[in-house]
Amino acid sequence: MFNLVLFGPPGSGKGTQSENIIKSFELQHISTGDLLRSEVKHETPLGVEAKKFMDQGQLVPDEVVIGMISSKIDAHPDSNGFIFDGFPRTVAQAEALDKLLQFKETPINIVLSLIVNEEELMARLINRGKDSGRSDDNEEVIAKRLKTYHNETAPVATFYDEQDKLVEIKGVGTVEDIFSAISKEIEQSM
Repeated sequence: MFNLVLFGPPGSGKGTQSENIIKSFELQHISTGDLLRSEVKHETPLGVEAKKFMDQGQLVPDEVVIGMISSKIDAHPDSNGFIFDGFPRTVAQAEALDKLLQFKETPINIVLSLIVNEEELMARLINRGKDSGRSDDNEEVIAKRLKTYHNETAPVATFYDEQDKLVEIKGVGTVEDIFSAISKEIEQSM
């Protein structure tokens, strides 16, 4: 089983590239946001627990999210592997994910980090906000999101770099060129 974390700041192209990876390498997509919504909708025990936190405007605890990831992995025993999108966002989550995957004897093989400069991220997010109606279409909100990313999420890259699993990919250029670079790294790691 091949497991991949796609990593990068908001606006780096994770969504676009994860779709390409899923199609080309036939990996199961694990998006924690999608998992949370699905578990709540289907009123699973984990979904009911998560909903209690969400209804109070609180973050769902890591152990609940890890439980949902575990269930998703168990539901696809014949999968080629998984792509983790939007998770882990903190070092504590990365440690919990590693522990879970170690227990399941299917570790993270590679962490691909999309590198995009701040100016480009700002432009992309402003355009995305205009096109999609998202709330992150002004510079102040975007700057806060990027600051949060650098303070809380960027250390996850260091965590995986220390395990020799981190590969940085230039996230500027055509979608095809970026995907070509991603594909090359995945093929070398499989």
